[in-house]
Parts: sequence; C-alpha cells; structure tokens
Amino acid sequence: MAWSNQSKEYEKLLEIGRPPNIASLFPNSKGLIVSGKFIDRALTAKGKAMTIAANGRNHLIIRGVLAAAQKADAAVIIEIAKSEGGSSFYCSVNYWNMARQVDAVLNELGLTVPVAIHADHYGIKNDKDLAKAKVEVPTMFEAGITSIAIDASHLPDDQNLLASIAVNPFIPKWAGLECEVGEIKGDVGLSTPAEALFLVQGLNAHDIHPDWIALNNGTTHGIQASSAGINVDLTAEIHKAIAPYGLSGAQHGTSGNSSERLKEIALKTRTTKANVATALQMVSWGVEIDDYGNAILKDGALVKIPGQGMTEELWAEMVAFGADKKYKAGDFKNLNLPFENKILSQPKEIRERMTKAVEDFVYNLLTKVFSADGTAKLTYEAIMKAGGCDPGPKASRLEDPANWTEAKIKEKAAAINTDKGPAGNFDD
Repeated sequence: MAWSNQSKEYEKLLEIGRPPNIASLFPNSKGLIVSGKFIDRALTAKGKAMTIAANGRNHLIIRGVLAAAQKADAAVIIEIAKSEGGSSFYCSVNYWNMARQVDAVLNELGLTVPVAIHADHYGIKNDKDLAKAKVEVPTMFEAGITSIAIDASHLPDDQNLLASIAVNPFIPKWAGLECEVGEIKGDVGLSTPAEALFLVQGLNAHDIHPDWIALNNGTTHGIQASSAGINVDLTAEIHKAIAPYGLSGAQHGTSGNSSERLKEIALKTRTTKANVATALQMVSWGVEIDDYGNAILKDGALVKIPGQGMTEELWAEMVAFGADKKYKAGDFKNLNLPFENKILSQPKEIRERMTKAVEDFVYNLLTKVFSADGTAKLTYEAIMKAGGCDPGPKASRLEDPANWTEAKIKEKAAAINTDKGPAGNFDD
C-alpha cells in the first residue's frame, strides 16, 4: 500500500521528488505530483504494464481516477489535450488549472499516490503555432504541468522533427516528454518503423530524449465506428526498432479497444502510458458503454442509464442543448464546458455516484487490464534512487549531430516512402 502522508519516508519523497514548479506552487502540500519520467520508470520497472493517462474532462473524473489509483497503489497521469483544455477548448479543466485541481484533491482525500500532470497533444501545425508555443509552453509549466506531449505529427516528417527540436528549449529538462509520429486517424496512414526511427534519431542527435512515442497504430479519438482498434504487431515492430533510444510507448485512442486487446498491448509492446478520455466522460455522465469503452447508441443517440451518473433532469437539459446545436453523439464532448458548473451544483449524493462510477471503472483497468497495481511503490523507489525530481534520460546520445543538420534532416525525410493517409481534422 501507499505510505501514510505522515510518515518520514513520505515526507522525504515530498522534499526531493516534487519538481521545482510544484514545490513553488504548493509549498505546504502533501500531494506527490511528480515528473512524468518517474511514472514511465515505474511502469517499465514492473514490466508488461501500463498505467492510465486519464483525460480529466470534468472535475469528478479527476476525483474518481485519483481515488482508484490510491486503492490500486498505482502511479497515474492526469492529462488534458490542447483541444480539450488549451487556449482553444471545450472543457473547463485546462492546462493552467489542472495541477491545482489535482493537488487539491490529493490533499482533501489524503492521497499519497504519485501523479504526473500531462499536457497531452500540444499540437503544432504551422509556424504560427510554433511561435505561440515558445510563449505558451513556459506558462503551462509555471501553472504546474510536469509532462508534455509535443505533437507536430500533422506536419511532414522533416517539419515534425524540426518543430520538436525548436520547442524543446522551452521544456524543463526534468519534465516528462512525449513525441508523436503519424497523426492519429484510425486504420489509414499507419506509422512505420522508418518514420519513427527518423524522428527518434533526429531528436537523439540534438540530445533530446523523449520518454514516450505515440504512433498512428490503428486507433482514432472519440467514439469509435468499429472495434478494429490497436494494431499490436505493428506497435511491437516499431517499439523494437527504436529500442536502443529508450522510448516507451504512449497509446492514444484507448477507448474503443477491448480489455483483451489492451492486455495484449501491455504484454507485447513497450507501452507504459494508455490515454483514456471518452470512456471516462461517458462513465461519469452515466451513459451506457460496452467493453470497448464505446458509448452504446440507440438510433444514433447516447443511452443514459437510469439511476446512474448525473440526474435525469440535467441529462435531459444536456440532450436538449445538444439537439438545439444539432450535435451528433461524438459532438457531446462539447457539453463539458457549458455544463461543468451545473454538474458540480448537483446534490452531493449525485456527485459522489458519478465519482464512484469513474473510480470503479478505472480501478478495474489499473488492476485487471493494465497491470499497474503496485507501481506507486516502484515510483517511490525511483525517486529515492534518483535523489531528486529528475531520474535523467533513459538513453545517451547515439547519433552524430553533424548528420542531423536542417539540410540533412530535409534530405533524409525526402527519402522516406510513406503514406500519411487522408487530410482532415483528427483532433479530439
């Protein structure tokens, strides 16, 4: 079990394990918010295991995930994507208030599990986005982010690499780092070992050592149209190709994959981070889902389970709002922002059953699917071994920087034979 927040050992973890931004923001906190690096190290140490990176689209999801983590003694990640909680957003939880919400819940409930605060899918699609990132990314770390995914996968391979290199000086060295190759768009434009190696080797040459890589390996964001899901063999092949560079896998689009397939991805690949977003939203609301985490639709509409989730009155109001906006089922994510305060103003027993539904769902994932139980203790051990808030990179520089100048990057990228799939907006 996780240590008591009154123990000397835990006090030492708080003293040395919290990164400087967290220690400055929350000087009197008993919450163990850590770099994403430590979460990855703990899951790697356990082996054949991954943990949840939960998109906290509403406050009750955050509460439920953290309660489940404590019960499972599991290290976890709370995250939000740029489209959900960036400067353009559809959730009230965002890059700048997420750490404050997590820290408050950890202290309120007396929780001692280690948690990383991850800025997921920080998208860079053009030069304007890159210029904005150089201003915006530091503000996110000032607000308590401890891990970030730089996602320039919408760009051609050379521009993806060059953008990732350009923004890196604005990311603290101690922070968890995720890179991405292949825009997440289902079973088209699948990532290849050549693309992944190009990105990872180019970053390595510039002394940038990501903790995770995300791939287009067969999933999509949001509500799935089928159960095709993760291509496990492709994922394992790519992870093997980049193994010398020390990266773990970050699995996006987890909602929409069966428990059996998720077990397989943990067992057969180097994945340590599994993003779960849409399923948690639906569970908290009381919407019926299947084993794949997909909402069950009836005549194209979401099905609310009586007596679960929010009140029937609030659900009816949300459905009416969605109908007025001509929302399809997949558009209901846009209800998070306008209805957050109404969700939080429901009676305590309703809020608690929403939180408990998330807790039960996540506990099952952590213990019976992801095999993440016991990783809180492994994170404690990693912090003690590091003697501070940064365990350092998992690999050294293997590539010669002289072979990865901008001109040579463009030359190498031109030689990659790849199919990126159709253009379009695949953000969630």
